[in-house]
Amino acid sequence: MSRRFAVVDVETSGLSTRRHHVLQIGLVTVEADGDVVDEWATLVHLDRPWHRVGSARVHGIRRRDVRRAPRAAEALAELARRIDGAVFTAHNAGFDAAFLERAAQRHRVELRLRPRLCTLGLSRTLDPDRQLTHGLLAVCDRYGIALDHHHDALADARATAAVLPHLLAAHGVLDGAGTAEHAGLEALYAS
Repeated sequence: MSRRFAVVDVETSGLSTRRHHVLQIGLVTVEADGDVVDEWATLVHLDRPWHRVGSARVHGIRRRDVRRAPRAAEALAELARRIDGAVFTAHNAGFDAAFLERAAQRHRVELRLRPRLCTLGLSRTLDPDRQLTHGLLAVCDRYGIALDHHHDALADARATAAVLPHLLAAHGVLDGAGTAEHAGLEALYAS
């Protein structure tokens, strides 16, 4: 069964979904074998002049970068359109989904992020004794995938998309043709 994965990464102004905001969204839609179907990224305008962008040392986003960016409702509606019918996938999917769901709720945008697949969880499952590090940089390094511009949403989504076929294969979900077997894939969905 061919299945598409909407691999998403967000950059945020902080770690609290209550106080902080989405600043950037990156999306790479791929087939199970890693073939890229679509790429898209956007910065997100901050609605209030007092909202902060957080640590530019981490994500490199400055207030001036988001001034002319699309408003959150527009960006989220475009994301919803692009991920429709695909499996929402992210490295630490709970974090990215929580920020996107909170933003969608704030801006009254319908955004479905189910089924959900977490590459961080897939990587940790392969290491039951916790001998390895499972951050995106470490996982990319293990599979020989270059990650340039870490903490740029599109760069991180590309890297996660490149890691995904390796993790699916390690979990025995891909057949010889690189197609995701439905039953095996459903067992990996995050709750």
